[in-house]
Amino acid sequence: MDVRPSQQMRDLGVVQHGAGILTEMARPFDLPTERDEAECIIDELFAFMERIGQVHPFAKGMGIAAPQIGRGRAAAVVQPPGDAPAIILINPTITDTSDETDEQYEGCLSFFDVRGLVPRPLRITVETTTLTGQTTATVYERGLARLIHHEIDHLGGLLYTARMRTGITPIPVEEYRQTGRAWVYEGA
Repeated sequence: MDVRPSQQMRDLGVVQHGAGILTEMARPFDLPTERDEAECIIDELFAFMERIGQVHPFAKGMGIAAPQIGRGRAAAVVQPPGDAPAIILINPTITDTSDETDEQYEGCLSFFDVRGLVPRPLRITVETTTLTGQTTATVYERGLARLIHHEIDHLGGLLYTARMRTGITPIPVEEYRQTGRAWVYEGA
């Protein structure tokens, strides 16, 4: 018997839809004072990503936020598609978004049996805090902007379903035809 994708994620320890921690604001880190705790949670996130990546391919990249591993802190890790290095987000805040948006399907490790069509800006500027307490700003575009925006939403207690247009509902993963393919952008 096949194991449902959400059951696979639950078995790996990913907090599932319905858990209160997924709808709560994550608490920011006071850095550098809480550096040890931040490093510990980042290490846990990487360990989760490693285990998850062994059971499911992620052609579009993947991310996981601390609330999804039961930690109510403002940290997430995003693995871009391909061989690009992972992006660590500590206390991330979106400070600017482009007016230009697109709609693409997203999945979420916390309810992995469905995919939802989500509008998002094509470019975002994100401020994060380094472990030493410095603030940095980075601009992300297209698929990477989508991945990072999704994880930052988790830290604000939002699931992607809250961003879907009225009248649009997630579809079963069996109906989703883009597993294993990168997102497509006009002119890319």
